[in-house]
Amino acid sequence: MGSRVAAFGHFLQRHKRALRNLQWLIVLVYAFLLIVPACLPLPDEKAHVFNNLTVVAQFAFWGIWWPFVLVSMPLLGRAWCGWLCPEGMLTEWASERGINKPIPKWIRWGGWPFVAFALTTIYGQLVSVYQYPLAVLLVLGGSTVGAMAIGYLYGREKRIWCRYMCPVNGVFNLLAKLAPWRFKVDEDAWRASHGKKVIPINCAPLVPLRHMQGAGACHMCGRCSGHRDAIELVARSPEEEVVKVEKGDGWQTALIVFGMMGLATGAFLWSSSPWLVALKQDIASWLIDRDIMWPLADNAPWWMLTHYPEVGDSFSWLDGALILAFIAAGAVVVGGGLWLALWLADRALPQRSAGSLNKLALGFIPAAGCGVFLGLTATTITLLKHEGMGTDWVNTVRFGLLALALAWSLRLVWRLSVQRGAGIIRSAAAQLVLAGGLLPFVAAWVYFFVIW
Repeated sequence: MGSRVAAFGHFLQRHKRALRNLQWLIVLVYAFLLIVPACLPLPDEKAHVFNNLTVVAQFAFWGIWWPFVLVSMPLLGRAWCGWLCPEGMLTEWASERGINKPIPKWIRWGGWPFVAFALTTIYGQLVSVYQYPLAVLLVLGGSTVGAMAIGYLYGREKRIWCRYMCPVNGVFNLLAKLAPWRFKVDEDAWRASHGKKVIPINCAPLVPLRHMQGAGACHMCGRCSGHRDAIELVARSPEEEVVKVEKGDGWQTALIVFGMMGLATGAFLWSSSPWLVALKQDIASWLIDRDIMWPLADNAPWWMLTHYPEVGDSFSWLDGALILAFIAAGAVVVGGGLWLALWLADRALPQRSAGSLNKLALGFIPAAGCGVFLGLTATTITLLKHEGMGTDWVNTVRFGLLALALAWSLRLVWRLSVQRGAGIIRSAAAQLVLAGGLLPFVAAWVYFFVIW
């Protein structure tokens, strides 16, 4: 098994030019699906995936691409980033031709993974990125332009955007920690190679190769396979990096708890919430009674709030404010509840330190990733229903996946508790507290898929 895994890593290294050509092919398909639908009329109710390019692009981006790229991370590591991602290809290409300025400190700021994810998620909801091609062009296209600009300005043949500023870099980094593969460095072999002629390699995502221990930042491109006869692809336990390697930090905790499990849940749920509709009606009545009409106007431009009057879909200023409030409430209720549980559990366990809560939070990566996947595939299911496919089986699969993810997270938390020297009683107490902290997260999906 080990030799076959290593051989695949060497295969990637030998065929790096073919991988690059494959990425260019993906760039062409991506550009076509991004630009052409934005130039076409909006589809009507008779449009289907087999007769309308806009629906094809919608299904490709939101029905298949994003949900299953997410799934690929804990299965293959960041192979999408290294083998297929059009933004990664374009930012590296721009960097090869750029002006090679040093990377400024503001780009290296550790909060970008959380902030970029939060802003993109919120803005995408305000402009209805899952529904309209102009919004897709603005959000995804804007990200691509930003990636190329950063590549042109900074670094030499590097993926600066991917390493620091990509809106999904943080999510991919977390999920890849669960991958059953990684490139491993043999320190003894590396030292033995000193004095020998070595062909330099370009690690585009700026992973410090000699001290590489995990898969979170690695793009699995295989360029380093066999380097100094010290690096090879190996199989590992999917729990190894979370339990034994990664220490976690405050920004990762914020992304897991308040981003992927809190804010994202609110973003997925608001459009189905009858509570939001009732609140809007009450506020609108209050405003009308006082002759305050401007919040009810739907005159915002499409790039600020959804505005497509030709199909009867336009957000008022009140709509925008309520969407923001609902998403924020999701972050506070779901994320805040889990963070409080982490805080209490951390204090119930021995060997507490400045970073011990962040380490404990890593155990919730499976649950967080599953939540984002469930939310994204809601669009997949909607599109399949529109095509006439039966979906009676969907909730069984949804809750089965959620149960498995929650069980895995609680198992990881248990291992992290025992690792801190906690006995069965203290570990069980921490486990109960953390399970309680998950209740708002679970309740949100029950409301979304069953009650609402």
